[in-house]
Amino acid sequence: MMATKVQYTVDTELSLKLFQEGASAQENFDSSIAGKCRDGEFGIFYQMDRLEAFGLTGVFFVDPMPALVYGPAVVSRIVEPIIRRGHEVQLHIHTEWLEFARDHELSHLRGRNIADFSLDDQVRLLDQARALLMIAGAPRPTAFRAGNFGANDDTLRALSTLGVQYDSSFNPAFLTGECAIDLPPETPPFAEHLGVGIIPVSFIEDRPGSIRAAQLCALSAWEMRDALSHAAQHDWPCFTIVSHSFELLSRDRTRCNPIVTRRFEAMCSNIAEQAKLEDTGFHALSPRRKSSLTAVPANLVRTALRYGEQAVSRIRYEVGIASTIFLNEMAAFESLVAV
Repeated sequence: MMATKVQYTVDTELSLKLFQEGASAQENFDSSIAGKCRDGEFGIFYQMDRLEAFGLTGVFFVDPMPALVYGPAVVSRIVEPIIRRGHEVQLHIHTEWLEFARDHELSHLRGRNIADFSLDDQVRLLDQARALLMIAGAPRPTAFRAGNFGANDDTLRALSTLGVQYDSSFNPAFLTGECAIDLPPETPPFAEHLGVGIIPVSFIEDRPGSIRAAQLCALSAWEMRDALSHAAQHDWPCFTIVSHSFELLSRDRTRCNPIVTRRFEAMCSNIAEQAKLEDTGFHALSPRRKSSLTAVPANLVRTALRYGEQAVSRIRYEVGIASTIFLNEMAAFESLVAV
């Protein structure tokens, strides 16, 4: 039995909101990339430190579009240390930046997501984004993830045209949101669709009929451990976890979130300790045929405990979150406990 390949992926992006509020490139970098806050730094450098402590590497999906407003140097500052430290850079894109671009041949285009554009414009945008990423020092990317997971089938056709091997925009937990790729939730890794290999964001069944993405801020340490163990025991070809450069911070980014930080630490430990798991990037993926994958089944006790943990996190670490969100969390928690 071959080891399950695990990709810890980090959507690495500057904040358009901070730019609109007048933040300089340095201020945006410090908050969005370095994760600086009153408790220290918890962005990509911290994440690389902890990954390396466990002998692991990460995949950083870097958005080069801020180069259109801040200049290319800020993207080079993101890419260079990732490559130097032996981690992997792949292509990410948030097309919202186009609205603020100046003196750029595609600056007339407008759209929140890559899927908002025609196929021809998607090809142009992805080609330009790839060029910006490579100018910043990245190798030619072999994988892509759309900002907001907002890709569609034309995105896959565009990637195929450009020779990008893998897409990781398909997030089964977001199919009722902005992910518009026409595939069923149970699509397995390496399924070829429109000329591109699909590497979906992995997920669990958190309660009967409901799935939840394998994301640090979405799953408890228990849920992530069980999901990784389940993937290894059932010979999944790969397991893809999603995170962000600022994921370990509170939502207002003024402090770290110890609950999510502990989840990250536990995830690293689980990947490193399980012999049937092997962390790897997209460059080292080897396609394997697999007819279907069954997600880790729902466990209502496990899910209820996560609701409780999330509620505590919102009270203690999420400054400024509306009370209705907390009340919704508690209502969901109470309904599960009552089952």
